[in-house]
Amino acid sequence: MMTTFDTILKKIKAYDTIIIHRHQNPDPDAIGSQAGLKEIICQNFPDKKVFLTGFDEPSLAWISQMDQVGDETYDGALVIVTDTANQPRIDDDRYTKGRFLIKIDHHPNDDCYGDLYYVDTKASSASEIIADFAFSQNLKLSDKAACLLYTGIVGDTGRFLYSSTSRKTLAIASQLRAYHFDFAAISRQMDSFPFKIAKLQGYVFDHLIVDDSGAASILLSQETLQSFNVSLAESSAIVSAPGKIDTVQAWVIFIEQTDGSYRVRLRSKEKVINEIAKRHDGGGHPLASGANSASLKENHQIFQELITVCQKI
Repeated sequence: MMTTFDTILKKIKAYDTIIIHRHQNPDPDAIGSQAGLKEIICQNFPDKKVFLTGFDEPSLAWISQMDQVGDETYDGALVIVTDTANQPRIDDDRYTKGRFLIKIDHHPNDDCYGDLYYVDTKASSASEIIADFAFSQNLKLSDKAACLLYTGIVGDTGRFLYSSTSRKTLAIASQLRAYHFDFAAISRQMDSFPFKIAKLQGYVFDHLIVDDSGAASILLSQETLQSFNVSLAESSAIVSAPGKIDTVQAWVIFIEQTDGSYRVRLRSKEKVINEIAKRHDGGGHPLASGANSASLKENHQIFQELITVCQKI
């Protein structure tokens, strides 16, 4: 059932133990919203026990790290999942083991899981929603919480480049900037990458297939990733690269998994591509989505669907 910020706050007040999840293969918004919410709860309700769970992604350890959470901790706990559209993507499948479950997200609500959910598809990020929650409920924010939420917003807006950046996004970011943290360092961190990623980016530009429609495609095999010593999570650093080309309108990146299947990352400047993702075991935003492919044949089908979308006037 769709809920309100008031109800979420009442639930937080009602539980002594709170465990916060987010999605697999996290990005700055996933960790920023997750850790930012923990920091807010801990500051305003210091007697509560609040935990973060999920895989500790090394490339994002500069944002925050996870806690060790035993199975027994879920007994009678409130579980909150941030920035995760559907249940298969939730990191740590113990999310159903608590007493009550709340979903807080900004993706299309195709999977209405949880006892309560708050979904705002107009928000740029889950971090924007968490900040909005804190400000609207007159909760105290520490500099650390503001930094975490600002980081999430900057990450999911591409440093305020994407169309999801609204007046409200900028207003909330401005409120967060009133706190004391090195905002320039965050932008520098997100705008830089290791030399091996630079080399992989060169590979992407060398091997990118660009159709006359403006649709583009690149496949990164396990062999290619290993040759550059790049992990699946680290490969996300090159997702925006094809969009730098002026003739590319939408693009898809196929990344081979160890089992031979493919993780699919779809991006677009203006054309709506999330319906393609939904047809291939995925979903997401109109201009930024993820999907899955079982074979090279399905990869080809996805690229043909992308070409069709780009050909539409």
